[in-house]
Amino acid sequence: MAISRRALIKAVAASGALTAASVAGLPGVAWAANTAYAMAYFTETPSFQGADYGLHLAVSRDGLNWTPLNQNNPVVTPTQGQLGLRDPFVFRKQDGTFVVLATDLKGTNFGLNSQYLHVWDSTNLTNLTGYRRIRMHTLPNSHTWAPTAFWDAARGQYAIVYSCNSGGDVLMVNYTSDFVNIGPQQVFFSPGFGVLDGDVVVDGSTTYLYYKNLSTGLLHGARSSTGAPNSFTTYTSGLRMGNAIEAPLLVKNNDGSGWRLWGDSFSPVNADYYIWSTSNIAGNSWTALNQRDYTPPLNAKHGSVVGISDAEYDAMVSRWGTPNWVRLKSSNLPDYFVRHSNGVGRIDPFPFDPYQDQLWRMVAGLSDSAGVSFESVNRPGNFLRHSNYAIRLDPNDGSATFRADATFHRTAGLADAAWTSLRSANFPDRYLRHAGNVLRIDPLSAGSSVTDRQDATFRITS
Repeated sequence: MAISRRALIKAVAASGALTAASVAGLPGVAWAANTAYAMAYFTETPSFQGADYGLHLAVSRDGLNWTPLNQNNPVVTPTQGQLGLRDPFVFRKQDGTFVVLATDLKGTNFGLNSQYLHVWDSTNLTNLTGYRRIRMHTLPNSHTWAPTAFWDAARGQYAIVYSCNSGGDVLMVNYTSDFVNIGPQQVFFSPGFGVLDGDVVVDGSTTYLYYKNLSTGLLHGARSSTGAPNSFTTYTSGLRMGNAIEAPLLVKNNDGSGWRLWGDSFSPVNADYYIWSTSNIAGNSWTALNQRDYTPPLNAKHGSVVGISDAEYDAMVSRWGTPNWVRLKSSNLPDYFVRHSNGVGRIDPFPFDPYQDQLWRMVAGLSDSAGVSFESVNRPGNFLRHSNYAIRLDPNDGSATFRADATFHRTAGLADAAWTSLRSANFPDRYLRHAGNVLRIDPLSAGSSVTDRQDATFRITS
């Protein structure tokens, strides 16, 4: 039986016999071993109740909808320098293993300058070893922010690019063979205006650099045929969603079908991710994705994404575990999530605080184990239930009425069969839906209006 080249590479890669370097040496299949994605990030929320400056990890099959690992707790936290990190960057080296780089900064006092980056090594992102800090420059009053790295084949070395201030905001670069011994700093990109947050990806004979223009607040792409310092030319117009955005994150789809560009918006609300996509990275045509199509890791800020294999995905899930809670995302208001507030069930746009108000333990139905009930994570013993058709968060009083009111049956989404609708157990013609941002149960069917069916459709996610 004939087998495709890609299928063969995927099979060998899953066995562990194929490294990233050997895959990269095969023309046109630099992505072939990768069938899933991992993200590294730190966390913040609007009033910083969810701020954590350790290294967080999440996984995804499609690169759009993410599962936080380790209950969205850090898998490791720096023990040197400022004892915290921002802007973690995960990178697959030529031998197929990983290195993680991160800004040496805990919190938001951006006046605290460090000449160092945090560094860890990892075989398959199930452990983080060899922790160290590496000194990147000798400038006495300048930061070392937002590292990215790429393999410079012409030099036979890795380039570490980061934001720095050297008479102005520029991107600096140091070269290394091992992420231990670091060459001297030099200016990498200084286009005549301040720049921040570079992300560099090599694709074939072109090196792409996406960055933030500090004078306009927009994200742009530049490119070079060599990847050498000071060889990049900006080729895209500016991008922004939200009132302010930073941290461009460029990702090539594993299947080679196109690219995605993430941006981290911090206004009008902090920690709000957006994504654009394109089928042609060489062009100047980015399309904003609908937030319905993606769900970043909970509270994620300024992260990085790397392709991983099925075996690596499974190993990460086995090592760190998946959340014991879920979130319910609205279909027609896709930045809104089901939450409780003052005892009322409602939907609100996320990010918000307290962020835990949207976390639910989905348990076997209190009145019917074939159904489900939703117990609040931060109000244990309290469940979503209907009362006079309105949804409330109430403590379980153990009564048969409460158990029935708090039980729902999952069905195919009334507006989208790939999503979920929740039918009341004791009023089986009624479904959970939002109306004016509050939740209730109403009679609905396939013949109901489009809006009503959308209001009753949710994605159960993490």
